Amino acid sequence: MKTLHIFGVTGSIGQSAADIVLAHPDRFSVHTVTAHKNVMKLAEAAKQLKAQYAVIADEALYDDLKAALSGSGIACASGAAAVTEAARVPADISLMAIVGIAGLKPLWAALEHSKAVAIANKEPLVAAGPMVMARAAEFGTAILPVDSEHNAIFQVFDQNNKAAVERIILTASGGPFREWSLDQMADATPEQALRHPTWSMGAKISIDSATMMNKALEIIEAHYLFDMPPSMIEVMVHPQSLVHGMVEYADGSFLCQMGASDMRTPIISALSWPERIATPGRKLDLETLTILSFERPDFERFPALRLAYDCLNKGLAACIALNAGNEVMVDEFLSGRCGFLDIAGKTSRIIDGSNYDTPQTLDDVIAIDQDVRARIKCAIVETDSPKVSKNS
Repeated sequence: MKTLHIFGVTGSIGQSAADIVLAHPDRFSVHTVTAHKNVMKLAEAAKQLKAQYAVIADEALYDDLKAALSGSGIACASGAAAVTEAARVPADISLMAIVGIAGLKPLWAALEHSKAVAIANKEPLVAAGPMVMARAAEFGTAILPVDSEHNAIFQVFDQNNKAAVERIILTASGGPFREWSLDQMADATPEQALRHPTWSMGAKISIDSATMMNKALEIIEAHYLFDMPPSMIEVMVHPQSLVHGMVEYADGSFLCQMGASDMRTPIISALSWPERIATPGRKLDLETLTILSFERPDFERFPALRLAYDCLNKGLAACIALNAGNEVMVDEFLSGRCGFLDIAGKTSRIIDGSNYDTPQTLDDVIAIDQDVRARIKCAIVETDSPKVSKNS
């Protein structure tokens, strides 16, 4: 039985992980569950999973959490510091599913105190990839990717024959705007952008899929996870979302991982590693397959992809700026304060205007992240424009 922490239990990844734990009560013992604001869902999950400890990041909600857990015997706490402190409790595996840069400090702690860390959110690796990988090596902690694409590569990447790898291919659904023109995307609404054709995800990752910024972040993440040069990491649009990743080898072989469009597949792969256990989720029915198609992405309509390679060439500080700028702009778009094309457009401009030294510590990373957020918010206020044209 593995001791498990679930950081971000109320999100889509956390809820899928809960399904897995409930399907295998003899395999997992949940110690800690955390959430940002959803007190009732956190309390419900803590009770359902028989957790020992629950933490709500928003300190103002502590009394609500305490009341919801009254009589359960489950200890509780609140605040960002308490979330990080929970990651210092030894565990066999910590599932990190906290959205955004907020997950960086808990991840940092978990890398020292957990035997394995399953990383579901892209941002910490994008913003601090070299430091995260070095810290994992320092403490002998296994890093298990949960993102469906990176989990797919993890399963078919032959570490013993790394020199024979020709390229890594990350697949992309293309999102809801795969066939839209730039003019159409300029007028896209948040409601339209949130309608992902194949995956059920949270709001932020759904918008990232629509801009293909999720794939940009995945390119950076793959660079650090698999220690591969950017030139050997490619993206292919695969609308069926059944092939999640491929590795091409020098002998002409393509090894791929396939599965239903169900995040419980990569999650259970990570949580049960190095074993394989039965999923409570959907399985792929080969008899229903009629076509598997692949096409190259359009960098003109989806400029976020080009930004990934540009930022890797510029260095880690540019990657931090990409992640931070995108987070701010996604919030602006969801709030109706900017146009869809502004997400990548304004993020690109903030990167171009950045000139930071290469971060050496976690504090450096956080300082750059905060400065970029402040700068892009100031730029938004100065322009004071609810929507900018596609050429802006």
